[in-house]
Amino acid sequence: MLQSLFWSEISAAICLLSILLVPLAVAGLALTNNGLGKTRSAAHAMLASMCVVAVAALVYIAIGFSWEGFAGRSAHVAIIGGKPWDWIAAQPFFLRGLELNNSPASLAALLQMFTVGIAAMIPLGAVADRWRLGAICASTAVMSGWTYPLFAHWVWGGGWLSQLGAIYGLGHGFIDTGGAGTIHAVGGLTALAVVWIIGPRSGKYSDDGMPAGIPGHNLVHVVFGCILAWVGWIGLNNAGAMLFGGTPPAGLVLVGINTTLCAAGSALVAVIVTKIRFGRPDASISANGWMGGLVASSAATALISPAVAIMIGLVTGILVALSVECLEMYLRLDDPGGAVPSHAVAGLWGLLAAGIFASIRTGGAPGQWLAQLIGIATLIGFVLPMTYGLNWVLNRLIPYRVDSGGERQGMDLHELGAGAYPEFMVHSDDFIQR
Repeated sequence: MLQSLFWSEISAAICLLSILLVPLAVAGLALTNNGLGKTRSAAHAMLASMCVVAVAALVYIAIGFSWEGFAGRSAHVAIIGGKPWDWIAAQPFFLRGLELNNSPASLAALLQMFTVGIAAMIPLGAVADRWRLGAICASTAVMSGWTYPLFAHWVWGGGWLSQLGAIYGLGHGFIDTGGAGTIHAVGGLTALAVVWIIGPRSGKYSDDGMPAGIPGHNLVHVVFGCILAWVGWIGLNNAGAMLFGGTPPAGLVLVGINTTLCAAGSALVAVIVTKIRFGRPDASISANGWMGGLVASSAATALISPAVAIMIGLVTGILVALSVECLEMYLRLDDPGGAVPSHAVAGLWGLLAAGIFASIRTGGAPGQWLAQLIGIATLIGFVLPMTYGLNWVLNRLIPYRVDSGGERQGMDLHELGAGAYPEFMVHSDDFIQR
């Protein structure tokens, strides 16, 4: 018993250390979003990132964790067709009754106080240079107080998706140990909804519908952000594997290896695809490939082999690189941060890949791929319409988009009264590749 207690304390300490790395992923996303936007909105982008993290943490701890809960704790269960459907938790607000003592539930609350901020930061890159700060905070409050906790309960809080295996014999239930769907697909689909609501930046599309290339202002920030995100992602995948996948500390070496290999394969393929497509590598799309590889790895990084992680990364790089252009050309989706390809598309692919490959390592549990498809269908068929509807209503109450004069002036001067680089010349809209 003493040995068991010793190892449980060791596991909790390792999990806590992993969680404390996650804010590096937050910093990486902030730098990436900033670098892919315009110079005259750089300070606004960084302040918005800080505000998003602050609002998300406050709202999630106040009410979000109450809706999400933790597996084994009280929840609302509906009986449908004689089967129990656990659809939302029933926990006190402000973490009342939760012992903050390195228990799995308290560690999950700490982890998700950070990850809900990551999910809420994803739309910032997609709607850069035109989304008002007050509206950003309002949208973040809705996501962290309702959208994210609801889906997270279904996956991580003992909800119906996680019980598909026990109730219907579909593998081990829906698998998403690191949040490819719960964090990144939710954030990426929210980005898609908000972009649809707000529309493209001025000058992005010509009269005949052809998109103009508007380069990011600081690709050094973008690449450095990817490196920071890599370290944070290893912490995120480690903590998620332990808390939501039951992985022991000895399995974390595999998590780190697979996370790195998936990102590396995806980034290199994105470099090759853009080289073939444009005649030279595209740094921003390649960075999106790296980020997409990190996202795809999060679905089941402790349940796949290194060779499979490489293969998942290679496919991710192709999907991200091609979807950037397809979404821009055919859906008129102006997403300067590449949030939809690198988070929504990559996250959904990671979930599907988990169903295809993770079941092999866990003993070939039948129906695992179907459980993953049900989770993917829930994200696309329920979460996307819901988050679109909620943001549509918010847009009527708090107009999301800055006026044309403010967009032309830049978000820094319009909303903050000062630019990020007052000592340097700022390019105008004439600096656009057509």
